[in-house]
Amino acid sequence: MTRLAGSSKLLRAMNESATLALLLDRGTLTRGDLRELTGLSKPTTSEVMRRLTDAGLAVVVGHTSGGPGPSAEVYAANPAAGHAIAISVRETQRPHLAGVLCDLAGAEVARAEVAAAADPVPAVTRLVDDLARQARLASGSVRLVQLGLPGSYDAAAGVIRHIDVPGWDRPGVVDDLATRLGATVAADNDVNLAAIAERARGVAGDVESFALVWFSFGLGLAIDLGGTLLRGARGGAGEIGYVPVGLGRGADRTDLTDLVGGPAVLALAAAHGIEAATPEAAVASATGPFLDALAERIAYGLAAVAAVLDPALVVLAGDVGRAGGAALADRVTAALRANTPLDTAIAVTGVDGDPVLLGAQVAAQRALREQIIATLRDTAPAA
Repeated sequence: MTRLAGSSKLLRAMNESATLALLLDRGTLTRGDLRELTGLSKPTTSEVMRRLTDAGLAVVVGHTSGGPGPSAEVYAANPAAGHAIAISVRETQRPHLAGVLCDLAGAEVARAEVAAAADPVPAVTRLVDDLARQARLASGSVRLVQLGLPGSYDAAAGVIRHIDVPGWDRPGVVDDLATRLGATVAADNDVNLAAIAERARGVAGDVESFALVWFSFGLGLAIDLGGTLLRGARGGAGEIGYVPVGLGRGADRTDLTDLVGGPAVLALAAAHGIEAATPEAAVASATGPFLDALAERIAYGLAAVAAVLDPALVVLAGDVGRAGGAALADRVTAALRANTPLDTAIAVTGVDGDPVLLGAQVAAQRALREQIIATLRDTAPAA
């Protein structure tokens, strides 16, 4: 009889997790809708919804009207059933952390910033506590934190590489954060998160694969293959700024950052008589000859990306890519086609606002959803 009881509990958990997934995907559904989508019987569907509502995972949001017979309750996943926080670690003259707390539906609940500190753990803890306090959440109720890093996270080694924000390259910092916060802590490269935002809210929603190239003070590349990001063996896929563009060694070595990184853009602008405080300001106020010269350099770097990956689309992102707009994208397309046989589509990012923080929000909401669904499955013993 123990085997039958275990099997019954496992089946019940599977029914509950499948039903909750449908509510998260579809938004609102009646019990009739759920019966049709799951194939469950009427009594089983009613019991599943009773258990989900009792657990605070589903709520009644209305009733149907206008048809024959009694009105039917309309259900939705309870957005307050779980909360996650997205944090962007900003590598600027004054490094700081920007955070957004979102609910299970992905809606923004609170937003805050704190200055970076020599030790990331208390700084992140302070930001998480601030966001939870704004949302009037009980201490420890945040289940997941998604970090967006200007570097690459090697999960196997437990270390963040290629990052210039003090303290974040200390081995074990992500695990230490998880312990301090009592939550799952995920970490990803900021350009990868920008690509997640681009697929969710930008110009890459309908393409099979794309490459997002980040042009700002530094450079980065994200590779999306059918909705899956290529991160590499140590999380370092896409660090194109280090790619050599000459045969020199040591001090004579030239890499792609020396060609189209922020300082190089400013120097090129100055050579064309354009004085600006930032690379994006130089590009935004640019004349034709400067944009032509910059496009030639960008096309030089993109040629390797397009030739190796053959993506359906290359997205120009980052402060410089956004500032250049369609004028820069058109010039890069012309330069790429003039110097290579490649016919790769190039577009400017379609994401408004902060793409890294938005991508972290999307990733956090997805991970929170999967965590809650998995918790339902894990509550049932094996048969």
